[in-house]
Amino acid sequence: MRIGINGTGIAGRGLEAIAAHAREADEQGFASYWLAQFMSADALTALAVIAQEAAPRIELGTAVVPVHGRHPLALALQALTAQAATRGRLQLGIGLSHRPIVEDQMGLSYRRPALYMREYLTALDSLLCTGEAKVDGELVRCDASVVRMSETPPPILLAALGPRMLELAGSASAGTNLWLAGARVLREHVVPRIREAAERAGRPAPRVVVGLPICVTGDVERARRDVQRAFGATSGFDSYQTVLAREGARGPEDVALIGDESHVAASIEELERAGATEFIAMELCRTDEEAARTRGLLRGLV
Repeated sequence: MRIGINGTGIAGRGLEAIAAHAREADEQGFASYWLAQFMSADALTALAVIAQEAAPRIELGTAVVPVHGRHPLALALQALTAQAATRGRLQLGIGLSHRPIVEDQMGLSYRRPALYMREYLTALDSLLCTGEAKVDGELVRCDASVVRMSETPPPILLAALGPRMLELAGSASAGTNLWLAGARVLREHVVPRIREAAERAGRPAPRVVVGLPICVTGDVERARRDVQRAFGATSGFDSYQTVLAREGARGPEDVALIGDESHVAASIEELERAGATEFIAMELCRTDEEAARTRGLLRGLV
């Protein structure tokens, strides 16, 4: 199982902070560096910028870019440009976001999300791979051609938790990119479904990329409270409530990897046994000591 670093918590500090964080991950030999699309830096633009000098070797990925608000033509052009800037190292994670964000904040429709993603993915994948797309679906229309800045399309990783989305991820993408999914959910729900879908479609074994908060610390209860404060609101979305319930967890603090070195290392190993192909660490540390211990453990696993 590969180990990557999630830099989303740094994104609000600006491009220089992101570049410094990514450079450290690159120099320390981590497999990948990821940014989510939040209300700060544009993830694909930031990755294209830091790829030039700050992070010349490491894979760079989005975890994830929401598809609502970005027509597949627009996202394809941006992704192909970022793929050229990263010299073929981009990993394109996409997802549906959540009904309150799409409808209440963006004023868009969240009707039939699984069908929307299927039609969207068809158009996006065709544009990335061939430069052309002709999709006349119920929810997505795209009749366009593009000049591809990169002949090598970035692999698409689909954020997927429900059965229909996991089937789509296995049959029509390179795999899935998950947040707040623990070992039980991977072992009993995600991995069997996505592997079966990929096998039926004659595709290679899918990637299962798992992101979780992590902190190596002696103050477990305080670290758990920090995780709850940081991610408690987002865990209120329906999809995260479902995945946490499947895990038997009350909140994100119950799936976060928190404890001493031996406990956290064992938890990461359990993710690998459950079928994760890559772990993305969202380091949430309050003290310099915790940050050093957490990064030291992760480096030891690389």
